[in-house]
Amino acid sequence: MLKRPMAAVALVAAFALGAAACGGTTKNSTAKDGGNAATSGKKADPNAPIKQNLKLAFLPKQVNNPYETIVDNAGIAAAKGFYAQAKEVGPSDASASSQISYLNTLIQQRQDAILIAANDPNAVCGPLKQAMSRKIAVVSYDSDAAKECRDVFINQASSEEIGRSEIKVMSDLIGGKGKIAILSATANATNQNTWISFMKEELKKPEYSGIQLVKVAYGDDDDQKSFQQTQGLLQAYPDLKGIIAPTTVGIAAAARYVSSSKYKGKVEVSGLGTPNQMRKFVKDGTVHKFELWDPGNLGYLAAYAAAALVSGQITGAQGETFKAGKLGSRTIGKDGEVILGPPTVFDKNNIDNYHF
Repeated sequence: MLKRPMAAVALVAAFALGAAACGGTTKNSTAKDGGNAATSGKKADPNAPIKQNLKLAFLPKQVNNPYETIVDNAGIAAAKGFYAQAKEVGPSDASASSQISYLNTLIQQRQDAILIAANDPNAVCGPLKQAMSRKIAVVSYDSDAAKECRDVFINQASSEEIGRSEIKVMSDLIGGKGKIAILSATANATNQNTWISFMKEELKKPEYSGIQLVKVAYGDDDDQKSFQQTQGLLQAYPDLKGIIAPTTVGIAAAARYVSSSKYKGKVEVSGLGTPNQMRKFVKDGTVHKFELWDPGNLGYLAAYAAAALVSGQITGAQGETFKAGKLGSRTIGKDGEVILGPPTVFDKNNIDNYHF
């Protein structure tokens, strides 16, 4: 879907909260860490009613990220539909350890489910395992945690499909020839790294022999840093033909820089962005094509998956199904993954049909 290292005092607070979470009032642990006591040993009952008055907490990569706000607000609204209490909490930066103190607090609060877009797949694993051992369901969305640290992962689209399609779009834009760069979010972001790995695999195909990936830069999902990284890329590679930014913060920052520079019309900017943030850049000719899914539906689906887990409709096993309101029946795939659907390509012909 997406900044600065934490200050020492914040780290101390995080460790203190971690100790409090282990010794404070929490849901009783009835399973070893890494096994979800809420679902371990139980058989899924797809006809079980959704429990009412559930407490769900969304923990995004960072709370000031417009994309994550859309996702979480939609999930919170969906929760109201099945009489659950839902909220969003989280850090203002997307560093690897920034989510840990929030996880510890949510465990103390005895949430029924924690929904997380992980900044790092492994950094959050310890507290997530604690949550699972205390009968708290864990749903990752947008950016996955290590699979042993959550029950279900709500993926916006097939990771392979996203990565490969990003190269296809860029190749079309630059005529299959030239140097390109990738402007990613954080170096540890699960989704970014997965997509980039498939981009690199796609580039190995003969039809892309004329394209050279010169660098992967990291803007840390910070607007100003992403803007500066774009500037740095174009200074280092003045003959660059395209920048792929698979992050909504990054693509907007890159487009903003290119739109007011001598590179407008010479360097293609593409990647993943929301129609509302990219509309002006499409209209002024800076960006010709980019992709995304409906982030609201991602949050909506995550909320229903969390409710299904807590209510016993699913356990996270492959092949299980659950009903997700307006999105219909969904099936859990390998490694607990549920895919929302394929991404949409936006351009000047269709962008005004979308408003999010």
